[in-house]
Amino acid sequence: MTYVVYVDVNRQWRWRLVAGNSRIIANSGEGYHNKGDCLSAIRLVKGSSTAPIVQP
Repeated sequence: MTYVVYVDVNRQWRWRLVAGNSRIIANSGEGYHNKGDCLSAIRLVKGSSTAPIVQP
């Protein structure tokens, strides 16, 4: 899997998580004005591996 960082049409930074088969499996859901904020959001997602899964 790979995180891809890019600038959207509104000149905001976004990320997407791309699987080995080139399918997008997650995205930032929002744009960031600064690239650093976008990279921080990626680090938050990467660091959330121990977060619980809540199911109904």
